Amino acid sequence: MGQASIGIIGGSGVYDIGGLTNKRWEKVGSPFGAPSDELLFGELNGVKLAFLPRHGRGHKIPPSEINFRANIDVLKRVGASDVISVSAVGSLREHLSPGTFVIVDQFIDRTFAREKSFFGSGLVAHVSMAHPVCKRLGDHIEHAAKEAGINALRGGTYLVMEGPQFSSLAESELYRQWGCDVIGMTNMPEAKLAREAELCYATVAMVTDYDCWHPGHEHVTVEQIVKVLLANADKAKNLVKHLVPHVGNDAKACDCGCRAALQHALITASEARDAELTRKLQAIAGRVLNQTT
Repeated sequence: MGQASIGIIGGSGVYDIGGLTNKRWEKVGSPFGAPSDELLFGELNGVKLAFLPRHGRGHKIPPSEINFRANIDVLKRVGASDVISVSAVGSLREHLSPGTFVIVDQFIDRTFAREKSFFGSGLVAHVSMAHPVCKRLGDHIEHAAKEAGINALRGGTYLVMEGPQFSSLAESELYRQWGCDVIGMTNMPEAKLAREAELCYATVAMVTDYDCWHPGHEHVTVEQIVKVLLANADKAKNLVKHLVPHVGNDAKACDCGCRAALQHALITASEARDAELTRKLQAIAGRVLNQTT
């Protein structure tokens, strides 16, 4: 099985990563079921990474049917400790025009039909989601975007809706009143699961269009949206090329608090833990499950 220190999860339009050396697609199994696709292993500037297309190559899987648990599990299983998510989103703010990248720092989770935790009956855990993305990774993304000449704004709230339908006008206006900046369908429960897996996680939200609140929304054609989507995908791949060396050579990564998210999160007494669930969680939580007290 391949090994990687960085995981990249690609969203709509991003189904591979260019410029990789020693690249190969490899199937990686998970006790939580099948991930979205095989992993693309390779190296960028000597840094090993694994790329996973969130919807599968060819965009076969709708948001509600993505096996988020398996996706995070296989990335942790191959050794990734940093995960970068790229996602297509709609804009809820005039200044966040199509083609803009937003380095998200907060989420509002409005999904309801997805498995949201690795833990459950027989092994209970509660992790903090007050700050759902890794600031250290956000810093690297901001720096890499400047190097690549990409218009990326730091900070913003991502409203994650269930889908697959888009918002009603009333919903779009409500989310704007809540202070949300972008809207999409895929970063939850992905961010929650990454935290449970003690992975450093950050999101690059790529704006393709204004959501239906915007007066000019009705004049936007599918052709225009696809054009922006493809341009965003090219910029995302360029961003990854600049980003990977910064993340791969970060001497302070091991001190990041994300990597100790489970330290005091397990509630179930060791003698009461479900044996089968404990086995399934070895890749995700083995660091704390195997600690002796």
